Amino acid sequence: MLGELRLDTEDRARRVRLDLTVSSDRLLRPFGTTGTRATGRLRVFGWADDPRAEGEVEISPLARRRIRYRVTFTAGGRRMTLDGWKSLTARRPVASMTVLPYTLHDEDGVRIGTGTLRFPLATRLLPFLASFRFPRRQEPGAFLAPRWRGESGRTEVWYTTVTDPDTGTGLWLHHELTAPADGSAPYAHGWAAVFPENGPVRHARFGPAPWKPQGRGFDAAGAVAEPGRLTGSAENGALRWNLAERPADGPLFTFPRWSWRHPVLPAAQVLPAARASYDGTFTHDGTTLTLTAAPGASARIYGHGNARRWAWLHADLGGAAVLEIVAAVSTRPGLRRLPPLVFLRLRRHGRTWPRRGERGAVGWAGPGRFRADIALPTWTVTGRAGLRRIRVQVTQPPERTLTLDYTDPDGRHATCRNSERADAHVLLERWWFGGWRTEAEWTLSGTAHAEVGTR
Repeated sequence: MLGELRLDTEDRARRVRLDLTVSSDRLLRPFGTTGTRATGRLRVFGWADDPRAEGEVEISPLARRRIRYRVTFTAGGRRMTLDGWKSLTARRPVASMTVLPYTLHDEDGVRIGTGTLRFPLATRLLPFLASFRFPRRQEPGAFLAPRWRGESGRTEVWYTTVTDPDTGTGLWLHHELTAPADGSAPYAHGWAAVFPENGPVRHARFGPAPWKPQGRGFDAAGAVAEPGRLTGSAENGALRWNLAERPADGPLFTFPRWSWRHPVLPAAQVLPAARASYDGTFTHDGTTLTLTAAPGASARIYGHGNARRWAWLHADLGGAAVLEIVAAVSTRPGLRRLPPLVFLRLRRHGRTWPRRGERGAVGWAGPGRFRADIALPTWTVTGRAGLRRIRVQVTQPPERTLTLDYTDPDGRHATCRNSERADAHVLLERWWFGGWRTEAEWTLSGTAHAEVGTR
């Protein structure tokens, strides 16, 4: 909603913008009153900009003939409350539904201003109607069960990346099932890697071992990746780990949600939980690292093999914000001539942008695609969706990067260069009254998780 605010101490009006996400635990009740939660961003030009505004919206269109808003935000270090309601009337149905008069109170309850917000029907009605959702409740553990059903030429991956906040050490656990394209027996294998803040990168492989069907996750070659639990060892115990995983967010679909349910793309990726924390131990060469509430995430991949060229980023931005990027060029004829397709998902304040997973990859039937410049040691992704645009720059210093070979189900090889101590700079901008303005900016030094793959 857009409008103005007139503070009691000023003789001029200030421009205001309020963006809210409203959620309810039950369906709306037209003949009753429905209480909802509201989170979002409130901006008062030259006075306040709080991306963590929160409050409640009371929806009572017939019982009380009003929709009441109470939104609390911070301005100048003090908490303020916007309190207003739309008085619904049949004589002016459109105006009464779209105009919100309000009063502004300080943290002591004293009135400090008044204003009016309006919902712009011409530009926001269709996006508003399209935003209605019936939330799908899916537990993170539901995504860990194996997808493979006996087809040849398939790869399935469970991987976890973690940063120890005390030492800055990065960890990478990779579990993989490969079903060769020639119909031979499937096998399980993987590796573990540790990226110390001071010292060389160390890794070790486990497997290959026969794959035995089981329903909870990966359990083969002495390594386990199941809901809430990661254990295993590699290189005769030179690397050992025993970690408890606690999801801290809901699932995040880097690729379109439908591509995970219906595997028609060359591959698809999903995070069972966009963020997680880890407790436990990781031992390498006699040194034991003890983790306590270490941030990270696990992810799943299912497909036909590795891309022709790819880049990947997982960045915990702090404040419950997380950024996931996959940019890839397919090996399939025709698709391999295209520039990298970018799948970018930014979750902050409980919302995921862009709203649809395929938005960055296909744009509007071609134009408007996000762009990726894949190189080393630095690669970038840029793009725009709606009123926001983003620029991401990732640097993988050679001394913090591990080079490994991947083998596809068809026997071909790819090379990945992975760093669990990469650097990243993320700039998010929003179009605001005729120009681009910084909405958020993050700089990660040694805490980003990134990879570049080539053939």
